[in-house]
Amino acid sequence: MAATTARLTLLTMMIVLLIECVIYVITANMRENDIRGDLMWAMENSSISRPPACTWLVVARDGVVTGTTGLPAGFPLAGSLRNAGAPLFERVRLDGQDYRVLTQRRGAEAVQVVLDERFHLLERQNLLIAFGVALLLTTLTVGVVVPAGSRFLYKRSIAPLNEALARQRRFVADASHELRAPLTRLHTQAQLLARKADKMECPEALAADMRRLVNGTRQLGDLVDDILHSAISAEQSQPDLVDLAELADEVVAAEDVRATEAGLVLEVQHDAGPFLVSGEVSALRRVVTALVDNAIGHTPAGGTVVVVLEMPTPDTVRLSVRDNGVGFDQANGRSLFERFHHGTAGRGKRFGIGLSLVREVVEAHHGTISAEGRSGAGAVFTVDLPAVGPAIGLTAITSASMTQVLQWASGSSRSAGSRPDRPPARDAACESGKPRRTPS
Repeated sequence: MAATTARLTLLTMMIVLLIECVIYVITANMRENDIRGDLMWAMENSSISRPPACTWLVVARDGVVTGTTGLPAGFPLAGSLRNAGAPLFERVRLDGQDYRVLTQRRGAEAVQVVLDERFHLLERQNLLIAFGVALLLTTLTVGVVVPAGSRFLYKRSIAPLNEALARQRRFVADASHELRAPLTRLHTQAQLLARKADKMECPEALAADMRRLVNGTRQLGDLVDDILHSAISAEQSQPDLVDLAELADEVVAAEDVRATEAGLVLEVQHDAGPFLVSGEVSALRRVVTALVDNAIGHTPAGGTVVVVLEMPTPDTVRLSVRDNGVGFDQANGRSLFERFHHGTAGRGKRFGIGLSLVREVVEAHHGTISAEGRSGAGAVFTVDLPAVGPAIGLTAITSASMTQVLQWASGSSRSAGSRPDRPPARDAACESGKPRRTPS
């Protein structure tokens, strides 16, 4: 705030000083023209006995020189008077006083007009003093009064907004906190059911559905925790090391039932990974989920949705979600990521928020997102994120992420479904009889 005020004050001073310089130059030029005009008028219309105020006349005729009573010592200027011809303007300083002199031949006479400049100089001095006072007042106003007034008005005007935001944060925190308990119970019950299904040797399809239910409730709990954290704390959590291929396998496995019911083929394709990026696991999971959900919602029955992981450069991890659905006009590609923009061809209710949130999350992870498509020919949404290798930023990686890196380095990295509470993605894919991963 202080630095901004100082810069604003300096800028204002420079502008005011520039304006004052322009005004001074214009005023000085006008004053010079006025002085010359006064001298010329006195030359043409005045006499020795009745000169204008602060003016004296000297007339030389036939070798006789006469002048106005009280002519200052040192005048007339004999050389100029003797050689009088065309108008000659001079500036003379005698005994600490400044004078302006006009010498000219007027018929048979040589005339010299002497003007005391003290009052003109006093006016110029008063003008400079006025400029200095104006500059000082401007500096005080911009440097002291404006910041103080701005802070006062800011506090008065921002207080209702701060109160509204505080109420909103309290509501979000309270709602998130109240949701945690039932979600925790739901997740616990889902885990118990999944364990019973395993012990009772239920059909594998039913057991897989139960494991997906456990994953879904856990992810929903993570989302509520994220909302609660953002409502009660402005601090950013420590970024984790995330394998996008693992997330893609997880999301595809979770969306398999919905895709099957819609008559779609849902696949994930990537080479041997991992495809590591730094960020929030839950936030990046929502990115993949939203893009897959968008593709499913805009692809008619019989279509295909493919999630592709690749590394176009050693420093970039690219995730693409491709579909052969209704597509979109490429001219509207940018507006797809605007808040509350939604098309009319999608399946189900579309509120135009998902892709906007996806863009915000991607940009928060220092990545980019783009969309390509044609009407009736499908669409491709591409996310590029900075890649993270095992030798990069190890000091900022949590212990769990360190374990992932060591497993990768030793060649024993587990697949996306190796966690105890859910099956491997490849196994879940095989359960429905459809391929989910295209090996390298």
